[in-house]
Amino acid sequence: MNADIRKILVLGASGLIGRFVTDDLRGRGFPVVGVARKLSASQKGGALDLELPVMSMEAATLAQLLRDHRIDVVVNCLGVLQDGPGSDTAAVHCDFVARLLQAVRDSDRAIRLVHISIPGTTETDRTAFSTTKREAERLIAESGVAFTILRPGFVVALAAYGGSAMVRSLAAYPFDLPAAERAAPFQPIAMEDIAATIAWLAARDPGEANAVTWDLMQEQPVTLGDVIDQFREVFGTGRWWRIVMPAFLLDLGARLGDLSNQLGWMPPMRTTAIAELRRGVSGDPADWMAATGIVPKRIEQTAGKRPATIQDKWFARLFPIKALMIASLVVFWVASGFIALVVSYDAAAGILSSHGFPPALVAPITIGTSLMDMSIGVLIAFRRTAAFGLIAGIVASLGYMVGAAILTPDLWIEPLGALVKTGPAVVLMIVALLTLDNR
Repeated sequence: MNADIRKILVLGASGLIGRFVTDDLRGRGFPVVGVARKLSASQKGGALDLELPVMSMEAATLAQLLRDHRIDVVVNCLGVLQDGPGSDTAAVHCDFVARLLQAVRDSDRAIRLVHISIPGTTETDRTAFSTTKREAERLIAESGVAFTILRPGFVVALAAYGGSAMVRSLAAYPFDLPAAERAAPFQPIAMEDIAATIAWLAARDPGEANAVTWDLMQEQPVTLGDVIDQFREVFGTGRWWRIVMPAFLLDLGARLGDLSNQLGWMPPMRTTAIAELRRGVSGDPADWMAATGIVPKRIEQTAGKRPATIQDKWFARLFPIKALMIASLVVFWVASGFIALVVSYDAAAGILSSHGFPPALVAPITIGTSLMDMSIGVLIAFRRTAAFGLIAGIVASLGYMVGAAILTPDLWIEPLGALVKTGPAVVLMIVALLTLDNR
């Protein structure tokens, strides 16, 4: 079968690897069906990009999808880092893979499965993320379908998400990891080399390079510190003095990340991410290189191939600040509402009374606005409702400012300048709203 008529299904086409692979394969002339639970507006490339609830689809429905689109190659890029609301490592890495394998068998088509996994061995797997990834490999190996398992190292791409965004942020600030974490093996792989490998596989019959597992990463061993230092050269921060973070600060950050994960956020710094970082990323790419002839790019050829642009620098600096913005706004709204409702209720009510509000309205307005403020903070705290909460906060703040200008103009010149400070708070909410996107 010629490469130009071999049809490919990419599962997880909205992710870092899935999106790049989808676009790259299309650029090489392959017809590609990109499937994701949700695609951003910029990711929707046409009729072959599908939004489907793939995680809830049964094997029969998946098999029908493969038949309807006459799929020859399935690239599975689906994965989640850690259990949480809407994220179940066992469901994504094991249960779904089992249904996908059944669908491939039931499709009555000669399909190759290309599965994206992680480096490492069962001896070093400690997290639910790594153990379920390894269980998926076992299911695939025992399935009888034609397969190739790819284990990319630390993925370096123009886009940044999750761990790659965290590495860039470390490089953009005058902070450094503890010595033990810096020394962890961290062999990178260029996104282009992953895509080239999948294109090489897609151009071959399922019997070729079948039932093999390849480590995809540069040959030369490097450490996490080496990777961060390379990005420092790109950002121009290589000569900065740096403060070494104590290990307990990493663990604290990971715990806070776990807490935010329960609210629907997916920060890169979570306990699983830190555990995997400390284990390191290493492997042997010799078999992959010998089979495909691909010579993997080194970190200095990928991260260092172009100087950082202003958008690179802004993203790297703002990425960790985003969490601080959201947390501070949650505290601001909840605390201000709580103080007015409980701690300083008499003072808050007194402001209204002293400005001529009817006594019958003072208590309802004081209680109502306090509860509204606290509700805005709660809405911002949850990822699913954060955008609505931020918009509500902006509208409420502007309402307070306009209402005060009409009803209580003297509050604008009171010594502590509470209303004057509302303006910067509105700007902060606008910035938070504009940086909510992850992809």
